[in-house]
Amino acid sequence: MKLNATKAAVLGLGTSGEAAAKLLRREGADVTVFDSADAPQLKERAQKMEALGIKTVLGPDAERGTVSFDLTVLSPGIDPEVELVQNFIRQKAEFTGELELAFRFCHKPVIAITGTNGKTTTTQLVELMLQRAGVRTVACGNIGMPFCEAIERQNELDVFTVEVSSFQLETISTFQPHIAVWLNFTPDHLDRYRDLQEYRDAKLRIFERQQGSDFAVVNVRDELSGLKAKTITFSAYPGDADFSVSGQSLLFHGQPILDMNGTSLSGVHNAENLMAALGVAYALGIPWEKAAVGLGEYRLLPHRCERVGEVDGVVFINDSKATNLDALAKALESQSRPVILIAGGKDKGFPFDSIAELVKRKVKHAVLIGEMAERIEQSWSPVVGCIRAKNLADAIDAARRNAISGDTVLFSPGTSSFDMFKNYADRGNQFRQRVQELAK
Repeated sequence: MKLNATKAAVLGLGTSGEAAAKLLRREGADVTVFDSADAPQLKERAQKMEALGIKTVLGPDAERGTVSFDLTVLSPGIDPEVELVQNFIRQKAEFTGELELAFRFCHKPVIAITGTNGKTTTTQLVELMLQRAGVRTVACGNIGMPFCEAIERQNELDVFTVEVSSFQLETISTFQPHIAVWLNFTPDHLDRYRDLQEYRDAKLRIFERQQGSDFAVVNVRDELSGLKAKTITFSAYPGDADFSVSGQSLLFHGQPILDMNGTSLSGVHNAENLMAALGVAYALGIPWEKAAVGLGEYRLLPHRCERVGEVDGVVFINDSKATNLDALAKALESQSRPVILIAGGKDKGFPFDSIAELVKRKVKHAVLIGEMAERIEQSWSPVVGCIRAKNLADAIDAARRNAISGDTVLFSPGTSSFDMFKNYADRGNQFRQRVQELAK
């Protein structure tokens, strides 16, 4: 792809936008980055971009003006409805995403991992599994390091391991992963999509350009049809799949290949994540014993069913990364002790009624925070006692008052954090800090 004399616009000066702009500039394009924010931190980043020969337009000026570019890259975190994007749309701009841009410069096979839940864990499992098996790879994409940044390292790699979100898949055209992993599909992002079908259609694009020589590793429960790639299936529930579960054993065609007791992972959701990683190993011809080395070494990231302390016999678990109902449900299913649940956050457009029966079975009291508190209380009050708290500190105090020795306080919001926090990590860090203060 030759970009000399190409005029390129990048919308958004976040991590992905910065990486896209730098890649475009390295390849000879004349690059301008637009961002409607103008915070001091952003201005500092803009100065660094200017030093690289990349022009920047910040604040209200970014939302107006004539558009005349050969290529427009839209950062995945930007809602297409905002004025910054609408100004380009009105002037007939065609958008490319950061994922698609990186792929056009990619010369190595790609493992792409998507799903409503478990993407980050599975991406990291695959990265460590491959590295310990002697396959050079790096985790990138939605996980942290943008794909455009990782492209710089491709001469050192055998394959890319890319976490892929539905937002990134909206703007692909040539993206063709050699191995596409579909972990699961559950309600989420209804503040971005008109309905569940539109959200599902965006995710399904991961398979769009795959051919018969490629592989699709898929959760059999989601009943995906019409796939062109060779299909490898897994399921943590009874049914016909290549990979299955019996107790703590993961099976391939009925034969044990991995004991979960030899890993740091537990629960149904992690059984699925491990089977998906093993599906990648199978596609690449990696023996089970070699795959098991990295899978056994893996340790969970913070904020996903992370035990952060114990106070007077009450265990506190930080599951701030649970930003949708399925993640919350999986966290509840994995608890063996009585639960005081802290939930709630930004209203993402989906109801909480569907897990009311699970809440009835697992939860002694529910402490609710954020925009969703009132709606969740309406859904759950017939099955469990609900307490509304004005902030997280009050919620922790309320949970502690209602817990006795032997209980678990589970902070698993079930929705995103942006009504009260910077992100799920900020939310989880505040929870951990408060619990550690109580434990002193």
